[in-house]
Amino acid sequence: MTFTLFPAIDLKQGECVRLVRGDMDQATRFSMSPAEQASAFAQMGFEHLHVVDLDGAFAGRDANGEAVRAILAATSCPVQLGGGIRTRAAIEAWLEAGVDRVILGTAALRDPELVRSAARDLPGRVVVGIDARDGRVAVEGWAQTSDMPASELARAFEGCGVAAIIVTDIGRDGTKSGVNVALTAGIAGAVSIPVIASGGVRSVGDIRDLRLAGPGQPIAGCILGRALYDGDIAPGEALAAANAREKAR
Repeated sequence: MTFTLFPAIDLKQGECVRLVRGDMDQATRFSMSPAEQASAFAQMGFEHLHVVDLDGAFAGRDANGEAVRAILAATSCPVQLGGGIRTRAAIEAWLEAGVDRVILGTAALRDPELVRSAARDLPGRVVVGIDARDGRVAVEGWAQTSDMPASELARAFEGCGVAAIIVTDIGRDGTKSGVNVALTAGIAGAVSIPVIASGGVRSVGDIRDLRLAGPGQPIAGCILGRALYDGDIAPGEALAAANAREKAR
C-alpha cells in the first residue's frame, strides 16, 4: 500500500493557521494566502493536500469557501476538504467545484446514513474523519465529546465505499508531541478501510513508525501540520521516508 503524506492547510477567517488541540483561541497564523501555501507545498513535492475549514466546522456550514476555491485554482494537487460539510448538497457542491474528496466528521456520528449513501453513490470521494479525545469521538469542531468509541464508529462504515478514515488524536494535535501510533494502528486493524493518521506528528521518525506499525492492515498515510510549518520536518526527508521500501512488520 502506498503511504501518502497530506500537508495540512487549516483555514480561519481566510488565513492559514495551526491550532493547539483544536482550540480556536490558540491559533498561530502561518500564511496570509492559503493559495500561496498550497502552491508552495506542491513545489516541495507533495502530491496531495488536506484542507480544513475551521470556522465551518464550528458553524456547520461553509465559512471559508473563497479561500478553498483559491487553493483549488492555485494547484492541480488533489484536495481533500473537511469542516462544516453536513448535507448531501454541500458534498456534491464541493465535488463539483473541484475538491477530490470530502471529509465528513460530525455527520459521521450524527447522520451516518448520509455518509453511507454518499459513499455508495460517490465511490472514492467520501472520507470519514474520526476525531478522538481519550479514545472517544468528538464532534462540532471538537467542542463536544460523545460516548462513542472511535473504533466502533470506524467499523460502522465497513463495506459502504468510504475511501478512507482519518484518525486524529485531539490531545496531540498541534503539539508536536508525537503521533498516536497505537490508536491509529488499532483502528487500521479493526477495519479494511484505509486509515490515515493525524495529530502530533513531530518528525520523520513518526512517519517511519506509522509505516511499520502492525499487526493489521498497513496505515495508509498521515497528515503533516505544525512540524512541517515550523521546519522540524524537511519535505524531502518526509517524502523519502514515505516512499522507502521497508515493509510493515
